[in-house]
Amino acid sequence: MKQWQEEYARKLISAEEAAKLVKSGDRIAFTTGREAFAIGLAIAARKEELRGVRVFLPSPGYDFGWYDQGWEDSFEVTVQFPTATCQQMLDERRCDFNFGTFIPFQASVEVWGEELDILLTEVSPPDKNGFCSFGQSLWSKKRDIQKTKEKGKLVIAEVNKNLIRTYGDNYIHVSDIDYFVEHITSGAEPGTGTLAGREVKEPAPYLKDICGYVSELVHDRDTIQIGVGRTTEPLVRLGLLDNKHDIGYHSEATTPGIIALVREEIITGKYKTINQGKVTVTTLGGGTREEMEWASNNPLFQLVDVEYLEDTRVIAAHDNMVTINQALAVDLSGQITAEGLGTSIRSISGGQLAFVVGAWLSRGGRSITVLPSTAQGGKVSRILPIFPAGTPVTVPRNCVDYVVTEYGVASLKGKSIRQRAEALTSLAHPDFRAELKEQSRRLYWPEQRR
Repeated sequence: MKQWQEEYARKLISAEEAAKLVKSGDRIAFTTGREAFAIGLAIAARKEELRGVRVFLPSPGYDFGWYDQGWEDSFEVTVQFPTATCQQMLDERRCDFNFGTFIPFQASVEVWGEELDILLTEVSPPDKNGFCSFGQSLWSKKRDIQKTKEKGKLVIAEVNKNLIRTYGDNYIHVSDIDYFVEHITSGAEPGTGTLAGREVKEPAPYLKDICGYVSELVHDRDTIQIGVGRTTEPLVRLGLLDNKHDIGYHSEATTPGIIALVREEIITGKYKTINQGKVTVTTLGGGTREEMEWASNNPLFQLVDVEYLEDTRVIAAHDNMVTINQALAVDLSGQITAEGLGTSIRSISGGQLAFVVGAWLSRGGRSITVLPSTAQGGKVSRILPIFPAGTPVTVPRNCVDYVVTEYGVASLKGKSIRQRAEALTSLAHPDFRAELKEQSRRLYWPEQRR
């Protein structure tokens, strides 16, 4: 076997050389997570030379320029997870939107199939055996690369020395990459304590109340999942798991506070039905740089492909699986949207439905949906009589279990439509309850009993 060092040196090129491999009309894709920064900048710098390059970005983080008006002739953008970086472009319908499948964040190569020409990813420098790590974020990167290579297409990796190394299926050999480019700093290195591009801020007062209600639904030895979002991310630091013991963790990401609880042995995974003793995730996030360093090369953390992590059969195989996800709004029948209202897109379903169904099928499982009672500074209710036309339903009403706001808990499993309407009205802000009661009577009671 030839020395990998020679192969690596031969494959090392500049970002500008990598960008020149892109031709007009090509289909290129970034893998989920942090984009290859230097390569992205170099490709964007060729704006005046390129025409009709289709770019797929699963989770836009860096603004390379192509989200602005006037770039459409050069770059046709498709995004998957709406972020602040691309929200205006999405609102103005200047890009396409791929909301994923039941297993979200499918391999980037699957989005365009045979049409994909170049896949771009980020890796750590190779270890002594020639294996690179994907750092704190795996998602479907290894599978992306393997499928791209099977189709005879190009894979270019940006080498970032700041990436940590983890256990799990989170590595790729130098021989599986066509070209390497050295990383240049973006000013936002891994381990900044953010998720989905949002800084960790002081939690709103109502979140403490939501946290208290959710905590009562979580028991010792449960295995939990916590979704990404403004309502769910602060819960651990607000005391969600205070005085709990031997919690297991199986979730997309480590929300803020999770890594600290692993260090404190509150999260042990000792009683997980599968992957016992492991924190099973697709990405480590929401932690300080110190916490990331502690998780680096730590066998307690196992990074797995999202296709495995969000397989409903895998989720359901955990006894006492408790899933905690946020909603944008809920209607009086119990339908949940976490994606948008009407045709306005704010997010994707992610793994929410897979985890909800998995919790239903889990022995002793519970599914919890959280949301503040109002939006826009209290001007509008998030509990609605019915959804506006075009609203995507993230979780069907017959799959909803518990709903929590700062005003309490509604258990909807097995409830009639009228019981649901009454329970959800009680979770609304007091300013909206009379109107919701009136609307529920109009919708679900005969005229003479309204």
